[in-house]
Amino acid sequence: MKKYITYAMTALFATIAVSIAAPDKDAMMAKEKAAWQAFKDKKSDEFKKLLSADFMGVYSDGVQTLQKELDTMQKWDMKSFSFSDFNLVMPDADTAVVTYKVTIEGTSEGKDASGNYNAGSVWHMKNGEWRAVFHTNAKEEKPASQ
Repeated sequence: MKKYITYAMTALFATIAVSIAAPDKDAMMAKEKAAWQAFKDKKSDEFKKLLSADFMGVYSDGVQTLQKELDTMQKWDMKSFSFSDFNLVMPDADTAVVTYKVTIEGTSEGKDASGNYNAGSVWHMKNGEWRAVFHTNAKEEKPASQ
């Protein structure tokens, strides 16, 4: 009997530990917003703290490393951004995949880049810190009329 109680208690504590360690939707949305805010405000140090050294971004103009992402930050003049339709999937306890829509008002290299974008990021827990390892976004296109 003691053996079964021990197993039950171990399972209970393991479940509690996993549920505490796994972020909730609001916590991951806050991480994602913090990355966007640091990018918007051109705060490279804050931005780098949220991204993995191995970060990769995929955009219509190419694939970017962390350094290229930091270089791109300087070319943007983002006035505002807002999220909607935020979703979180946890393939395992150390990986968070977020998808959402983001509405941006701003310019990139002096050209209007305002619009609605579909976006996604992959966050990974390492050494007790959530870091973005991947991000992509693509501007929504209106369907061709038929």
